Amino acid sequence: MPTIKQLIRNARQLIRNVTKSPTLGGCPQRRGTCTRVYVRLVQIMG
Repeated sequence: MPTIKQLIRNARQLIRNVTKSPTLGGCPQRRGTCTRVYVRLVQIMG
């Protein structure tokens, strides 16, 4: 545990979360959002 003088000299730093794949951050599949819904119409012969 640091002393009060040590904390005054250099304050505690925030721990940054670093992702292993930062380029996938904008990928909608990885975020779990659906960007488009496809509907397929099938004609029944009869």
